[in-house]
Amino acid sequence: MTHVHHRLATGLLLAATLLATGLAQAANDPLSVVRAYMAAWNAHNANLAASYLDYEVTYYDASVGTPQQGVVVARDNVIKAFINAFPDCQWTMDGKPLVDRDGVAFQWTFTGTNTGAFADGTKATGKPLVLHGLTLIRVKQGKIVYQGDYYDALGFNKQLGL
Repeated sequence: MTHVHHRLATGLLLAATLLATGLAQAANDPLSVVRAYMAAWNAHNANLAASYLDYEVTYYDASVGTPQQGVVVARDNVIKAFINAFPDCQWTMDGKPLVDRDGVAFQWTFTGTNTGAFADGTKATGKPLVLHGLTLIRVKQGKIVYQGDYYDALGFNKQLGL
């Protein structure tokens, strides 16, 4: 290998390393993590969605009031429960989120048709749902360590006739 080729190869290797490092860091920034997490929800893949949660995540649903602790509990009691109850669900971010170095706050719309039973055994209503809310998410080292969801539970129940 000539000196020029060696320098070119070294330069390309350095550029590839910097690009890969930048992409890895970008993939761990809070907004990228949240967007990927929401995409997993929209793909109706509870296990993939849970892969974005920290092992010791706290998942707080204000309408329920009891925090769900840990990735398995959050996956089973929240993510799977909603995906099972609304198998066609879509969760979209409305407007521009507020983002800082370790958190994202955003308004959202959750839509779907209740064709599956709820986790508590309540039978499917067959009714459509359009729910608006606000979520606060904190991310550390590329994993969601806290999620707080705030929405109109009365409106949720009225739309579904519960």
